[in-house]
Amino acid sequence: MAIQVFGKSKCFDTKKAERWFKERGVKFQSVDLIKFGMSQGELKSVIQSVGIDNVIDTQAKGYAESLLPYTSSVDGKIAYLLENQAFIKTPIVRNGKKATVGIETEIWSQWIKDGIK
Repeated sequence: MAIQVFGKSKCFDTKKAERWFKERGVKFQSVDLIKFGMSQGELKSVIQSVGIDNVIDTQAKGYAESLLPYTSSVDGKIAYLLENQAFIKTPIVRNGKKATVGIETEIWSQWIKDGIK
């Protein structure tokens, strides 16, 4: 299995997650969310793992003025997030079908114990 770290280039927590994996010798793929984005399948996989509300960055610049707070359906939120990936909370770390949002070192440590190296 391969670790993927989805983040924003200026996000301190994204850099912290990448550094955490580097320090432990875990290979990972870094994906700039703003430059390359997530596919619909990737986003749905993350949402299935952590829930839609944990993926939305309500602190992102422009969030309050966007339509996202008023979108009620999950499919509508997914469609909006795919078009406006700046509203996705970072870092998102994927390990196969498992995912975390934010800094979750205890979960990542368990992944390493379970053999992601």
